[in-house]
Amino acid sequence: METRKVLLSEDEMPRQWYNILADIKMNPPLGPDGNPVGPEALAPVFPMNLIEQEVSTDRWIDIPEEVLSVYTIWRPSPLVRACSLERALETPAKIYYKNESLSPPGSHKPNTAVPQAYYNKAFGIERITTETGAGQWGSALAFACSQFGIECKIFMVRISYDQKPYRKSMMQAWGGKCIASPSTETKAGRDILEKYPDTPGSLGISISEAIEAAVSDESGKTRYSLGSVLNHVMLHQTIIGLEAKKQFKKIGEYPDIIIGCAGGGSNFSGMAFPFVYDKINGKEIEIYPVEPVACPTMTRAPFVYDYGDTAAYTPLLPMYSLGHSFVPPPVHAGGLRYHGMAPTISQLITEGILEPKAVTQLAAFEAGVTVTRTEGIIPAPETNHALAIVIEEANKAKETGEEKVIFFNMSGHGLIDLVSYDKYFSGDLRNYDLSDEELIEAEKVFENYPKPQLLKSR
Repeated sequence: METRKVLLSEDEMPRQWYNILADIKMNPPLGPDGNPVGPEALAPVFPMNLIEQEVSTDRWIDIPEEVLSVYTIWRPSPLVRACSLERALETPAKIYYKNESLSPPGSHKPNTAVPQAYYNKAFGIERITTETGAGQWGSALAFACSQFGIECKIFMVRISYDQKPYRKSMMQAWGGKCIASPSTETKAGRDILEKYPDTPGSLGISISEAIEAAVSDESGKTRYSLGSVLNHVMLHQTIIGLEAKKQFKKIGEYPDIIIGCAGGGSNFSGMAFPFVYDKINGKEIEIYPVEPVACPTMTRAPFVYDYGDTAAYTPLLPMYSLGHSFVPPPVHAGGLRYHGMAPTISQLITEGILEPKAVTQLAAFEAGVTVTRTEGIIPAPETNHALAIVIEEANKAKETGEEKVIFFNMSGHGLIDLVSYDKYFSGDLRNYDLSDEELIEAEKVFENYPKPQLLKSR
């Protein structure tokens, strides 16, 4: 009988996260005046213990025992060989994936939600606000807050709130309060609704609302939590790749190609950054972050300084961006509808360490259905984007006869996203593209902003 799963015991789970900031150079975040901002500028938004992680350049950060205890509800996650997919594609490639769909909320997101809830609780915070796109992050934070006895308020992008009603139910089950964004609860939301009453919403708008709700609490007991983009979020997710490296070592394998979907960058960085460390140090690996053609942040946008949210509450961040006012088309992969990309991932793209790819919505769902009918898992729409490139690379290996080892992240299951599959099967899903004119118009917002330097880490 063939062995599909490579398992770790709880005792083998990594006890530290890997911090990419120890190994790359970064442009600093800037204030509206164009000057670098220090940690103190983030204090009204995040607890200081997380801010310290955000700016740390230590290569290894210890994982608290309280966090490890909650992690063991579903971690370590298995490394799975996709044997049935390999046979269906008739490829000589070996395809492996990390199954992050096994967490209670069904995605990779609790890997950072749990430590963020823990550090907020340790700092004396009683309430956390956040945004969510597809609802994976909002569900994860509601779950994490329930573990540590913290209130949780989630602003969910309107189009996803309407498309994915059961995400709201999941958040409520864990005690979270879910609000469609833009809402009338914040000035940022009211301003957007006044100008664009029929807007589908965006992650940028939802971030603005969540930050405003946090910093306007006069008690000082509320903070904001972010599910992607920032350094401490990328840090927490690296447990995915660190586990995978141990699992590959157990079977004497190592990936030639690493593939993950990327919206803000959290699941991709989590599985890829521990291997990026190897590539920085001379290992030959191809590493592909994958995004929608409808929101081509990495593949068509410039590397600029831009705000992380629509209302410009955040510092200016060095990243690939479509402009913080950009509202992406309503593709079902709500977690990939963000105007920017994580600064760390953006930096690695500028250095040629990562090679971004983009796929259409229909190609993504076609790939997802192929995996469902072979491996059995119904993937999240976001994960489907990575799968399109996985299948493309497996077919290339078939043409060349090369026994490549392909590794991807099953970042979440699609059981709460079956409406999108219904639309795909009925022919109601369509592709979205952006014209050059639309991109140029969206990017005008940062024409007068400072320009980041093109730094080299090696």
